[in-house]
Amino acid sequence: MSTLKKSLIASSLVCLSLTGCSDDAAVTNVVAQDTVAHSPIKQTLRIAKDTVNYLDRDIQDDVFYFVMPDRFANGNTDNDLGSKTLAISAGGFDPSAKGMYHGGDIQGLEQKLPYLESLGVTAIWLTPILRNQAMQGSTSGYHGYWVLDFTQIDPHLGSNDDLKSLIKAAHDKNIKIFFDIITNHTADVIKYTQCHGDDGLQWLVKGDEDCPFIPQALVDAGQSYTTVIPKGQESLKIPAWLNDPKYYHNQGDSNWVGESSVRGDFAGLDDVNTNDPQVVAGMIDIFTHLISEFKPDGFRIDTVKHVNTEFWSQFAPALVKHAKSEGIEKFFMFGEVYDSTSKVLSEYTTKGNMQSVLDFGFQSAVQQSLVDQNGTDVFSALFAGDSDYKDHDSDANQLLNFTGNHDMGRFSYFLKSSEHNYDEHQIIARNKLAHAMMYFMRGVPIIYYGDEQGFVGDGNDQASRQDMMPSKVASYNDDDLIATDATTAQDNFDRSHPFYQAFAHYADLYHQEPALRYGQHKTLYAQDTPGIFALSRTLVDGEQVVVVFNTNDNAEQVTLDANSKRYKAIYQAKTAQGGHQLDVSDKTLKIAVPALSFAVYKVI
Repeated sequence: MSTLKKSLIASSLVCLSLTGCSDDAAVTNVVAQDTVAHSPIKQTLRIAKDTVNYLDRDIQDDVFYFVMPDRFANGNTDNDLGSKTLAISAGGFDPSAKGMYHGGDIQGLEQKLPYLESLGVTAIWLTPILRNQAMQGSTSGYHGYWVLDFTQIDPHLGSNDDLKSLIKAAHDKNIKIFFDIITNHTADVIKYTQCHGDDGLQWLVKGDEDCPFIPQALVDAGQSYTTVIPKGQESLKIPAWLNDPKYYHNQGDSNWVGESSVRGDFAGLDDVNTNDPQVVAGMIDIFTHLISEFKPDGFRIDTVKHVNTEFWSQFAPALVKHAKSEGIEKFFMFGEVYDSTSKVLSEYTTKGNMQSVLDFGFQSAVQQSLVDQNGTDVFSALFAGDSDYKDHDSDANQLLNFTGNHDMGRFSYFLKSSEHNYDEHQIIARNKLAHAMMYFMRGVPIIYYGDEQGFVGDGNDQASRQDMMPSKVASYNDDDLIATDATTAQDNFDRSHPFYQAFAHYADLYHQEPALRYGQHKTLYAQDTPGIFALSRTLVDGEQVVVVFNTNDNAEQVTLDANSKRYKAIYQAKTAQGGHQLDVSDKTLKIAVPALSFAVYKVI
């Protein structure tokens, strides 16, 4: 390991003494081993087994890990080529190509549960795992979003029994399993003669243009596409009703604006007509059967804003009710609504009856603050919209926080590609601070797989879906990973990585302090330049924590109103500069925070 990397890693350790921290405090995270070949070592941090039983645990008590199974660990090479009996779900395996299957599977994920357990993870969200059309065009369905069969696991990932084994093993560790589900579309099978010829196998549109979207008003006036299913593909989808074109909108490709964003084919995928009552009933039936068979703990729902809101208002409560009848009292669903405004996001948690959504607003605020160097008032603006989420059964505390994902890219990539030309010291500090915000601001934290190993990527989509197992993709392996000399050509399950260490300690504190999970947010201080953002989280019984972040490259201090004479430092992030300070008088609380650091104080 280079001297520079050693220095960066040493300086990125955090203080975890819960009785107060000195500036030179170091971190030691003792963890269990991945395999039985090594003797287990005592785990010193709180993990899933130290939390409420998964059947009784609220979403606000969870720490999520979002993983793409194909890119995680290959537990069974026999399934690398997919189905041995169904050609449509076979092939597409090429570990050297970023758009093909790489061999990761359900068995591999189960084998790595100890790694996730020691990270403090209590819930695992899997990208879609149902049987896909293996190839569409020149790329494969490794990601899972091209579903053909809603009753079987994709054979590249394993079998239904493998999934049941994973869920049992996770539950034995008190870890929840969430499925990623899709109701907006199915795999691209239905074609239009106007675009694909009478046999459905041609491309009659010029260049890279799509099949033009036909607005509903023109459809009502008699203009429409003529559907065709290529010979031999008439019965590919399961359940069988999904093969009938009458259950799809068939209005051409979405151009992402107006009604096309709801009724158009999403990147050519067959857009289900969720306005049809029979489709609503059919989709409810599909997913209630999945709940009954596998007993997952919840669903993340894909492309929510591309489905009419009325569908969700029926679908979501029906699934929650069914899950409860199966003994899953805390079954929880959150949707992907790719929008950063609370007015749009909250439509689906209120009018749409969905329990929660991914908080793209939080992600945007973190990026504006720590990548673009906007003022910390971006957070006060974010939290000012929290009242939009308040309804009879939820509030902003149930929103799902994240810093980056498989579509937009990784937070490390945003930092590395920034016009501010951050050096690695700054990238480490800003990345850790972003994740601390993800844990300690209101909402539920989600780690994107590989972020805890310093993964970067070259952009969004396929460029942000690296392998945790040794990779053969050249464009992945040339990445300069953060805070390590490792590359993605190696196995990347390093529990000594500074980010893994930091996230494990964040989870430890998160699990310890109810106010960090359930406390109502109040903004105490923000500014229109990089610097201090201070907040409090207060429980109904008055228990309170104060969290202070510094987004500036220089140390900062702030004076706040004090509602107690005694505050206890329960976390102060270690930095090379040192400099944490807390002074309390009768009426004021003066806090000094080092550059790109944070601290958590508890009222006692």
